[in-house]
Amino acid sequence: MRIGAHISAAGGVFKAFERAADIGCETMLLFTKSNRQWKAKPLAAEDVTKFKAAQQKFTSVQPVAVHASYLINIASPDPVLWEKSYQALKVEVERAGLLDIPLITFHPGSHMEGTPQDGLARIAQGVERVLVETAESAPNTIVCLETMAGQGTNLGAKFEHLAYILGEVGHHPRAGVCFDTCHVFAAGYDLRTPEAYTTTMAEFDAVVGLEHLKVFHFNDSKFKLGQNKDRHAHIGEGFIGKQGFANFLNDPRWQKHAAHLETPKKEKVEDGNEIEMDPINLATLRELRTIN
Repeated sequence: MRIGAHISAAGGVFKAFERAADIGCETMLLFTKSNRQWKAKPLAAEDVTKFKAAQQKFTSVQPVAVHASYLINIASPDPVLWEKSYQALKVEVERAGLLDIPLITFHPGSHMEGTPQDGLARIAQGVERVLVETAESAPNTIVCLETMAGQGTNLGAKFEHLAYILGEVGHHPRAGVCFDTCHVFAAGYDLRTPEAYTTTMAEFDAVVGLEHLKVFHFNDSKFKLGQNKDRHAHIGEGFIGKQGFANFLNDPRWQKHAAHLETPKKEKVEDGNEIEMDPINLATLRELRTIN
C-alpha cells in the first residue's frame, strides 16, 4: 500500500513533489487551488509544464490525488448554490485532467433544509453531469465521493448513500469512493480489530462494492465510534488505534492503493517549539506495514 500525506502546493503545484519526497511520501494529496475560495486563477501553461516535469522526476511519488474545495455542495436545494457548486467541481476536475492527475475527491454535500433523498438525487445529477462534461478534458481522472462522518445534514456517511449515487450514474468507470477512516469510524462503522474490520469491509462490499474503492484518507479519530464528529487525530493516538490501520495496510486487496494522511501538521513540544508530524505519522504507518 502506498502511503503519503496532504502536501502544500504553495508557490506552484509542482513544488509539492519535492516537499512530498523530502518527507518520504510514496503518494500525495494536494489542492490545485485555494480550498476556501470559489474562483481560481487558471493554470498557466508554464505551471502545467513544470508539474509534468516534476511528475517525471519524482516517479516515487505516485499516484497524485486532488482534494476539491470544501465550499462545494451539490446536494444543496438552492439552485443558485447548486450551480455555483457544480461549476466549481467541474473546474476542479478539469484542472486535475490538465495535470494528468488520476484521482480527485470531493465531499458529497449537505441536504440542508431539503430531504436526504432529494440531496442524494442532486449529488447524482451533479456527478453524472461532470462525468459527461469532462469526458474529453479529464478522461483519465476518477471522481471520488468521500465517505463522511454524518455531522449535521451531511450526506455520504452511510454506505447506502454512496451506493445510490454510484448506481444513479450507472457505476461509471470514472466514478469511485474515497474511504476516510476517521469519517467511517465516526459514522458508526468499526475498524479497530481484525474482526470488526472484516465485518465493515464485507458490508461495504455488499452495499457499495469494493471495486469502487479507489483511494484512502488515513486519519485516527479524536472521538469514539459513531459520534458523528469529524476530528482527526494522529495515527495510533485516537480511538481507532494502531491495529485499525494495520488492518488496512496488511490487506493484500489494497497493495496498489494510495492512502493519504490528513492529520494535524504540527504539534508543540515541551520547549514551546513545534515539530512536523507528517514524518512521524508516516513512520508509524510503516512500522505497522508488513506487506511492502
